[in-house]
Amino acid sequence: MGLASAPPGVYAAEISVPRTRGSLILGTSISVAGGITILYGIGYFIRDDFRLIALICCGYQLVALLCVLPLPESHCWLLAKKRVAEAKKSLNYFRGLDKSPHITHPQVLEEFQVLQKSLQLRDAEEKASFLRSLRLPEVHKPLLILMSLFAFQQLTGIFVVIVYAVQISEEAGISIDPFMCALLIGLARLLTTCPMGYVLEAWGRRRAGIISTLGMGACMFLLAGHSWSSLLRDVPYLPVVSIVGFIVLSTLGLYTLPFFMISELFPQKVRGPASGLTVAVGMFISFLCLKTFPDLKAAIGMSQCFVFFGVMALLAMLFIYWALPETRRRTLLEIEEQFRSGKRRAPAEVEMQEVFVRKPEQ
Repeated sequence: MGLASAPPGVYAAEISVPRTRGSLILGTSISVAGGITILYGIGYFIRDDFRLIALICCGYQLVALLCVLPLPESHCWLLAKKRVAEAKKSLNYFRGLDKSPHITHPQVLEEFQVLQKSLQLRDAEEKASFLRSLRLPEVHKPLLILMSLFAFQQLTGIFVVIVYAVQISEEAGISIDPFMCALLIGLARLLTTCPMGYVLEAWGRRRAGIISTLGMGACMFLLAGHSWSSLLRDVPYLPVVSIVGFIVLSTLGLYTLPFFMISELFPQKVRGPASGLTVAVGMFISFLCLKTFPDLKAAIGMSQCFVFFGVMALLAMLFIYWALPETRRRTLLEIEEQFRSGKRRAPAEVEMQEVFVRKPEQ
């Protein structure tokens, strides 16, 4: 899963233009949300045979493998490997032109030349290993930001609620079938993920993250208060609304942002290893949270766990406000330059253009 998590977002970021990059990267999150929802549905009908469920999942993995095999490499990667003719074919293909080694469209040609010039300037610099590259501000700054974002994502309990949905539903006092509640959580997450491309383009990354974490904290505090306050205990369906609201609000920001921005913040020369390292750290923190949650719940109680998740959500809001850069409608080169110099550079008109060419009708 760790090996499969980073490449889709990186691939989408490299083949797209800034205006559509968000929607393409979002496809990864929609697929994950859809897959988990389907698994919740299977679990609703097959409750006592996890081996059969695992066998069903194996069939999907084979289909996914067959879908990946025919995909062309991105023009960014091909150009970085000095495979110029193949890079031109790839760029033509992704801009709606014939897959030719010659670029004839002026805007596509200008986009190719800007990318080629940028890579040539980097090649002229002294090539350093990934460890030595960590000294560069455009590498270690986004690395620290994204690792911290992944840590907050896990510590706010997003994955805990997703994985332990049935158990948490039972302990939160939900009267409906907990397996049905888990399915509702999956559906809420899927339906919320679909318009996220529009939300992130309309609100921006930082605003979406701040609204998301603030709402997540409120939902967790309401769940904790349901156990303590007789007034809240009398509110009908409050646990269901709070849990589903937590999932919906997390999808609007904190759940989606780390996977979304991992494809935007790293420079081309370290994008592969840096993305892999970040996802590895995120998965390791996820493992720790999921493994220790049952012991934590036994030690302090479910209500105190909800309070902990709420506090971490508010801390995540402060972190997003102070540390997360806004990347909406900015090119990858602009984002890299901001980390390097600390200043936002003027937009590159060529890269900001959305170049899609409709093939002439025969």
